[in-house]
Formats: sequence, C-alpha cells, structure tokens
Amino acid sequence: MRRFNTPIEVLNQVFGYESFRGFQEEVVETVVSGRDALVLMPTGGGKSLCYQIPALLRDGVAVVVSPLIALMQDQVDALDEVGVKAAYLNSSLTPEEASRVKDELLSGRLDLLYVAPERLMMSSMLSLLDRVNVSLFAIDEAHCVSVWGHDFRPEYGELELLRTRYPQVPRIALTATADEKTRAEIVGKLLNDAREFVASFDRPNIFYRIVDKRNIKEQLLNFIKYEHSGDSGIVYCLARRTTEEIAQYLSGCGIEALPYHAGLPAEERARNQARFLREDGIVMVATIAFGMGIDKPNVRFVAHVDMPKSIEGYFQETGRAGRDGEPADAWMAYGLNDVVNQRFFIDASDADEMHKQLCTQKLDAMLGLAEAPDCRRQRLLAYFGEKSEPCGHCDNCLEPPDLLDMTVPAKKFISCIYRIREASGVCFGAQHVIDVLMGNMTDRVARFSHDKLSTWSIGQDLSAAEWRILLRQLVARHVVWVDPTARNALSLGEAARDLLRGNMKISVRKRVAETRRKRREHSQTEALLQEFSKRDRSLYEALRQWRSDEAKSLGKPPYVIFKDATLLEIVRERPTSPEALRRISGVGEKKLVNYGDAVLDIVAAES
Repeated sequence: MRRFNTPIEVLNQVFGYESFRGFQEEVVETVVSGRDALVLMPTGGGKSLCYQIPALLRDGVAVVVSPLIALMQDQVDALDEVGVKAAYLNSSLTPEEASRVKDELLSGRLDLLYVAPERLMMSSMLSLLDRVNVSLFAIDEAHCVSVWGHDFRPEYGELELLRTRYPQVPRIALTATADEKTRAEIVGKLLNDAREFVASFDRPNIFYRIVDKRNIKEQLLNFIKYEHSGDSGIVYCLARRTTEEIAQYLSGCGIEALPYHAGLPAEERARNQARFLREDGIVMVATIAFGMGIDKPNVRFVAHVDMPKSIEGYFQETGRAGRDGEPADAWMAYGLNDVVNQRFFIDASDADEMHKQLCTQKLDAMLGLAEAPDCRRQRLLAYFGEKSEPCGHCDNCLEPPDLLDMTVPAKKFISCIYRIREASGVCFGAQHVIDVLMGNMTDRVARFSHDKLSTWSIGQDLSAAEWRILLRQLVARHVVWVDPTARNALSLGEAARDLLRGNMKISVRKRVAETRRKRREHSQTEALLQEFSKRDRSLYEALRQWRSDEAKSLGKPPYVIFKDATLLEIVRERPTSPEALRRISGVGEKKLVNYGDAVLDIVAAES
C-alpha cells in the first residue's frame, strides 16, 4: 500500500473519516515520532486507529500482540476492506497458509501482522522478526501484563523482552480497563519514557442496573423479552453448565440464543461466534472466554447472571454493549450465592496470600458497587480515579432506594450464629439460623433443642427473604463467613467483633419488587428512521439487504463493509456520483472502488 505523509491523510483516504476523536491524533503523532505510549480508552473509543495509522506512516511492518484468534480475524477482515495489507499468524492457519504469511512478511508486503504473545515469544518467531523492519509493536489488552489487573496472563510478562531486543522500535500499549497500579505496571514492564493518554472511562450511552437475584431464568427472560426483543446481546455466566442451561432455556422461549464456553468443541465455538458477528438478533450466552476484542457495534445489552470477580472485569464486559454509541443496557442479577461462591474461589485457589488479598480487595469493590445505594456510574468512574457527578442515567439515580438501618438485626443474626455454635459445637447453614430467629419449629430445631436458645424467635419482625438480604450484606462486609465445603455453614467473620462493639453500622436496601423498564429509549438510528419518509426507509432497507448479501458472500460481518451510521448518511445525502459518495463518513478510497458502483446503483433505483 502506498505510504502517506500525515495522519489526517490516512484517516480521510483509508478509513473514510473526516476528523480524529479525543486524543487519537496526539497518540498517533507520538508513536510516529518513535516514542512509546500507553493508551487507556473505553471499549468502542477507537483504540485500533491509534496503532493502525502509525503502521501506515512508518516504514516496515507493525506487529500487533493480540490475545485471541477471533480478534485477529476480525481486525484483519476490517483492514482488508479498507485496503490495508494485514495478516495473522495463529493456530487456525494450515502450514501452507502460515508459510504464505511468512513469505509476505519477509518480502515486505505486510503493513500489520497480528500474533499472540505466546507465539511472538517463540525463538523462531523472534528470529523471523530479526530479518524484517519492524515499524512498531502494538500490545493490545495490555492490562494482562499486570498482576494487579483483573485478567493477569503470565505470557504477557515475557513481552518485557521487546524493550531490550528491539530498543529502537516504539511500543504502544492499549487497554480499556486499568487502575493506577495496573497502569504503573504496564509502563514499568513494557514501555520506556512513555506518554500516557487516559480518556474518560464514562460510557454515557450505557444504562447500569443491578437487581436482586430471585428466579434468574425468568428474570433474564423478562428483561430480554420485554426490553430487548430482537436485539443482539451477550449474557455472561460463571459456569460452563449454566451457559448451556440458560441458552437452552432462552431458545425454548423463542429467543435465538447460542452457548459459548471453552469446553465446547472449537468448531462449535467458531460457528456460534460467526453467527453472532454476522447476524442480528442473536443472544450469546457465554463465560468470560467470549468477548475480548469483539467489535460488533450494535450489541444492545450485556447481562450478567453471576457477579463478576472485579469492577475491571465488569466494566470491560459491559463495555461490549453499545459500541456504536446508541443506547444500551448493562443488567446484572446479584444474590447471596454470588458472594459465597466468589469468596470460596479465592480461598480455595493455589495463589499466594498476596494474590488472595488482592482478589479479595477487588471483590470487595465489586460488592460495594452491587450494594451501592448511590449512582452506579459515579462509583465505577471513582474506582478508576475519575471524579463525576451523579449521572441521572442508572437504576439508583432514577429510582433511589430506601435504606434501612439493620445494625440491630445484624447483631441478632451473629448472636444467633454464636449461640447455636456454643450449644451444639458445630455450625449450621443460613436456613436453620433464620428458622431459629423467626421461631420456626422444624425437625432440626427440635432435635437440637435450639428453641431453648436465648435468640429463639427474636427475629419475627423480618421475613426470611429480608434476613437473607441482610446475610448477603454481612458476608460482603466480612462479618459472617460461609463455608461451601461444609454445606454452607455460617460462622463469625473477622469483622463480627467490630459490629458487636458498635464500630460498624449495617444498612440494606428496602426490598422492593423488580420494576420493568420501558423498552429502551429510541436510538439515533430509530429516531432518524421515524423521521424518514417511506421512500427513505425503502432505500435504507435496500442498502441493508445489499450489505447483508455482500457480507455473506465474503464471509465477513456486515459492519466491516459499512456501519449503520454510514448507511444512514447515504440515505440522507443520496449521493449521485463517486465524488459525493466519497464525502460520506466511513467511505474510504478502497471501499469506494469496491462498493461505490453498487451503492450508487441502489440509490438511483430507489430515487
């Protein structure tokens, strides 16, 4: 591909955009000048252009470190559409295909090469790169290098070698989620004298909502059916079995749902992912094995049926919704078992104590967000060091919860746990403790004579559901410990003494029925379509059908050909010449050559 002189020239002629967003241009100029850069930009903010444009301005091939095969394929497909020569080397290639990519690399015919960190650090791969002119290293998902990050991967740590082996080659590290400790470790391990670019973490188009988990399948079904019928979305689950159960349940209820987890055959995972990317209205039910680097712009919701391990993970996963800037939902159901399971996973892991403490801190922050009575967005942004005002666009802002002072009932609860243990010599589970508090004469209560305890029936003023909500708060605050290996037996936690001494207050939300929001507000696309005449809507649908057919024939997602925003602008402007079409945002030179005649013919036919 021919070389360009300025960043704006590449942006206009190759990618078809009129101007840069935010600090994109500063990042590009920094890397082009040969200096390292750290880029923090939320999902959908345009990180890829920050290294793709320098790759076309510097001599040689840009090596992009990417953790997932699907991400590499998606990026290479999109670059091919704009005329950039890109390829990837990964396990999906046959030996013959890999040999062809290596030949292209050695002959200087590639602008960008995508590789996984494991492959890049192989001696054979490094020897291959020694024989070519590397223009830059772009390290995507750079938070994986940090033990402080939410997705630490040891293989990323080996990338530190790039600083010494290729000291003159600039490096750009990119991520959508990193707190201050993580950012410091990224710079310390991967970069030299780096400029740091940190965008706002705010995604104002996303509505955040966290609800009490009750009947999770029914709750999820109602959320999708009544608020996102026909939309593309992602449902995240903690366990593989849960993904298949929920996908099957949703499918049985008439929703096009597919499972995705690491235990499925590779062919089935690839097939399901391809359908999700290339078709509208698909709901992917997945573990966190799915999603990193997914560029599908019109994902209208991300739902969590299990609580994530950290705010970083939650932020990254919810960030896959609404990449097109249109309204989207982040919905999560949260219950007592989420707290118990997450704590158990931490304590049962083989990690050292420092790592366990780190995981506990991150979980506590996530629990704080889930239990928060104030603005969700304000809490999210504060976690990443960004100050903000209440957003007015989350569940707590629109329906502020009533808080109940439950310090006295909390003391009753832990006193009851203590009395039961003192009388019996063993710990019991939540239901038995609640039965004692409420004065329920069960067989177990009678067998152990727990109706004789001083805490018998002292909690009749609360329902069993209210006691469980209080227990969730006590577990989250380390007042009560649940042992999953002993039938979820309850014992006193490290903070119980603080509560009894009066050094801690416990407040919980007043239990209310989950309210159903109206179908999400009209997106810009929907608003424009409503304003369009019947003739304009006909043109829009004709363009969408053409795009769908073209994408299917190429085996690529429709959005890599033209995004919805580009089709809408074509409808508004109704270009009648190649020059007029070229002025449409998202139409670069290569796309004009490839699709210009077809688009102009459709516009003419619909006029």
